[in-house]
Amino acid sequence: MTTLVCTSASKAAKPAAQTFPYPSFSSYVRARQPVLLRTARSLTGNPSDAEDLLQTALTKTYVAWERIEDHRALDGYVRRALLNTRTSQWRKRKVDEFACDELPEPDPVAAGDDPAEQQALRDAMWRAIMRLPARQRAMVVLRYYEDLSEVQTAEVLGVSVGTVKSAVSRAIGKLREDAELGLVRQ
Repeated sequence: MTTLVCTSASKAAKPAAQTFPYPSFSSYVRARQPVLLRTARSLTGNPSDAEDLLQTALTKTYVAWERIEDHRALDGYVRRALLNTRTSQWRKRKVDEFACDELPEPDPVAAGDDPAEQQALRDAMWRAIMRLPARQRAMVVLRYYEDLSEVQTAEVLGVSVGTVKSAVSRAIGKLREDAELGLVRQ
């Protein structure tokens, strides 16, 4: 028993060589990537952005690998790199939002209505268009579905621009009065 104490004392007296829990950068990444990726996801909220953020932070860590004295604190180093990188990205982002005094009125069709309702409206619209006379139907389809100008529509159909204007106006009037479209809108 005395021998063990002496042996332990003699080993304790020698300065122990520092042992690192991760002998290489690649072993560190393999072991800690899932945990660090969760941290990155919490910073970005988007899995793809989180992967990019983690890749950037790990690149910074790799560059500094030899200078990091305490490899037991690598997680803290990488987390700080994640946070600093995300903060830099946030500061550099292009701002497309502007404050305004009044909120704009939402477009009822684009406001995220039920897709089934939107499809029902499209189907009802096509049925109403199919009930139009052939000439008016052609002009409405060319003007609003093919997005041609009045001049282009007139050229395609071989009629005057005035004819296109009046026929489209009459067709839209008929569509406004269509009973099926009136039921769908309510």
